[in-house]
Amino acid sequence: MSDRWHMVRDGDGLTLARHLPARFDLSAETRFPALRKGALAHEVRKDLWRLLRQIRGFSPVVRVVEDDAGMTLWAGGAVFGRMPPKVQVEAQIASLLASPEHRIRWIRHARIQKGPKSC
Repeated sequence: MSDRWHMVRDGDGLTLARHLPARFDLSAETRFPALRKGALAHEVRKDLWRLLRQIRGFSPVVRVVEDDAGMTLWAGGAVFGRMPPKVQVEAQIASLLASPEHRIRWIRHARIQKGPKSC
């Protein structure tokens, strides 16, 4: 299997997915302040995969859309196999997105740098 991830940018949004077209069979959403969309999407995708890798045929998808008040992020993905209990899995995703420890790490990693970039 390829390690290629597709990053599709459209208007104020970005979608990160392994398979195109991206689809959400399972999802949850949350809000963030303005951050680097690509960095945030990759960090959330990694933790989402760690959480749901036991679901056979699961393919993570993260979508981030910027607006005047910050960003909305949808995390979830497609299931190419037997669908697990949707309500339970979506509750797990929502719990991950609400986790203070994860959010602090994601925000720290994806914050917008001011001034010249450092190596």
